[in-house]
Amino acid sequence: MSTDVTSDAHGNPMPGTGTKLANDKMSRESVTVIVTLLVATFVVILNETIMNVALQRLMTDLNVDAPTVQWLSTGFMLTMAVVIPTTGFILQRLTTRAAFLLAIGLFSGGTLLAALAPGFGVLLLARIVQAGGTAIMLPLLMTTILTVVPLSRRGAVMGNVTIAISVAPALGPTVSGIILDHFSWRFMFVFVLPVALLAMGIGAKFLTNVGERGSVRLDFASVLLTVPAFGGLVYGLSQIGGHAGATAVPIAALVIGVLCMVAFVFRQLKLQKSDAPLLDLRAFNFRMFTVSVLLMVVAMMALFGGVILLPLYLQNVLHLQPMETGLALLPGGLAMGLLGPVVGRLFDKIGPLPLTVTGSILLVLTLWQFSMLTADSPLWWVVVLYAVLSLGLALLFTPAFTTGLNPLPPHLYSHGSAIMSTLQQVAGAAGTALLVSIFAVVSAASGFVAGMQAAFLTATLIAVVAVVLSTMMRKTEGAAGH
Repeated sequence: MSTDVTSDAHGNPMPGTGTKLANDKMSRESVTVIVTLLVATFVVILNETIMNVALQRLMTDLNVDAPTVQWLSTGFMLTMAVVIPTTGFILQRLTTRAAFLLAIGLFSGGTLLAALAPGFGVLLLARIVQAGGTAIMLPLLMTTILTVVPLSRRGAVMGNVTIAISVAPALGPTVSGIILDHFSWRFMFVFVLPVALLAMGIGAKFLTNVGERGSVRLDFASVLLTVPAFGGLVYGLSQIGGHAGATAVPIAALVIGVLCMVAFVFRQLKLQKSDAPLLDLRAFNFRMFTVSVLLMVVAMMALFGGVILLPLYLQNVLHLQPMETGLALLPGGLAMGLLGPVVGRLFDKIGPLPLTVTGSILLVLTLWQFSMLTADSPLWWVVVLYAVLSLGLALLFTPAFTTGLNPLPPHLYSHGSAIMSTLQQVAGAAGTALLVSIFAVVSAASGFVAGMQAAFLTATLIAVVAVVLSTMMRKTEGAAGH
């Protein structure tokens, strides 16, 4: 998907679309492609956090303990982190339609399996299959936007992408809370399945192909290295500290993960000489891409950490029911949804710097306030804080995505999208694992509230890095509208 060509369902170029980057207008076919992918992406990412409020119910219904049931979330993110590096290859070899149908097909199959799962093992397998489809969908959406959207409008369109990557995870607890108050946990998947199948049907009928297929070969050694590299890092982070006296295996996992990550990087650098890497790291030669990726990593750690920890606080300290927990988080999710396109249009006019600096400062202040919550904190204050946190993240996500991906040349579109998506998932999994581990250690020694405060204080310190990175953001060619 490296050139600006739009084709029909059979791969034939469509007339009148070859020069659409020469102006600010998008063809009707391009809009249809993006809207279809955007809706599908929203559905699959909504599913990513839909389990968070349900973990307590699943522990009882499936007779598993807390560390085991947590793998329904961590395993999902970890699978995505392993699969997404291959999407640069997938998007080069498959047409848009084929990649979409593969992604939504895997997701739908995993959703059906989850709804019918007789026990924890099958449910975990179903989540892994779902994650395989989700992993392809977001890079496909971003690569398509880079291919068909004029540079001067990318900020506005990327603002709509924020709805999928930010609002969907935030709405997950609300949706699952409402479902769990009235139905079995299986209905979290029963209600999602028809929407996924509808998206598949619409895509199969109306989706056109954009870009041009390549002939790059899949490097199996690189694929094999992604499993211990990303898996070792996340597993080690999630286990160290959480199980006192049993640190040998987690430390070994971390060491193996780091070594395999180094080997993976060297493998890609070697393959770049023959233009056949699984993940082309030359995207990091563009300074704004590197800064934006680091900023996204910090923001995702804060987002997923907050989405995991806040439901625990609301249910165990403030004693809210699942549906009440979801409703408490709803204003924040809506704030991100409403502000995403607005931030995108502001980005096209003023560039990233004012937006990212404001967003990162809000991120630090709200996480610091979360670290001061107690058993007597009023619910309205938690709702306000989460809404302000969502505002800060909205001001970060769209500028980071657009500023990072704009300067890349077409042959790096799919690789840049894959790198950014991979590191988002690793950051989300690592951030969740790190904060939950800190929470578990401190709460075991000093109580639930103390553990929550320690975890959020750690998130605050991490977010300070975002303030530093946000000051480095500058207009790229896309931001200037050339």
